[in-house]
Amino acid sequence: MDVKFDFEFEGKSYFGNVYRPVAKVSLKSFKKDLWVNIWMVVDTGADFTILPRYLSGDLGISLEKDCVADVTKGVGGQQTIHLVKSKLEAQVGDLKREIPLAFFSSDELPPLMGRLGFLETFDVEFLKEHIVVFKN
Repeated sequence: MDVKFDFEFEGKSYFGNVYRPVAKVSLKSFKKDLWVNIWMVVDTGADFTILPRYLSGDLGISLEKDCVADVTKGVGGQQTIHLVKSKLEAQVGDLKREIPLAFFSSDELPPLMGRLGFLETFDVEFLKEHIVVFKN
């Protein structure tokens, strides 16, 4: 079954209204039998799925013990990220995956659903009606 999400209205700009494709993703905590719901930006330009640092605690992940430090580069420059050593269970609607995940060193950027091992495992459509559709 297809899973659909409305884009999020971000505000007005010189060019017009800005809408951002987002998806509600549930991730299973490492340390507890607990699922954490996170709204992520569906970012086809992001290589990795990366979350802000503060969410590591909610997911029971130690950046020092459960991760390996690396560097990522993007429009905002270069930043240290923490790559989780093992995959996490993730769910978008009723579509389940085992995904690689990383954390930013800061809390300044939004959660990003990236391509490698996650976004590329779906057929994804971005509709002109400001809807993003995930297909198995």
